[in-house]
Amino acid sequence: MSWITFALLSALFAALTAVLAKKGVAGIDSNLATAIRTSVVFILAWAIALVTTDTRSVILISKRTWLFLILSGFATALSWLCYFKALQLGPVSKVASIDKLSLVFIFILGAVSLQESVTLKTLIGVLLVTAGTVVLALK
Repeated sequence: MSWITFALLSALFAALTAVLAKKGVAGIDSNLATAIRTSVVFILAWAIALVTTDTRSVILISKRTWLFLILSGFATALSWLCYFKALQLGPVSKVASIDKLSLVFIFILGAVSLQESVTLKTLIGVLLVTAGTVVLALK
């Protein structure tokens, strides 16, 4: 399968995540809900890694790679904690819309820290995503 297929599947599963999480945070603390969800992710991710990867390769991972993966994990945890709290407090369609502003932040961070190219086409796309988020999030 191509990266596009996996990206589309990711979008589909992210949509399911939002709807299922909204139902899941009803009546419990959002941090507890995030911990439960994260436990499932942890178990599933390790199960898949153990089946598909030579686990001896873990010792070959550089310190730099460990650092960035750990920092990414912290960012993910904070994102999920905030996302679940937002889902608990607001409508899923608006929370998910605002959450997609991550695309705008990715564009900016990618250009600044990864020196990814900024083209007129991508700039227009980011502006349209921003405008769409504003339209969807406002009453």
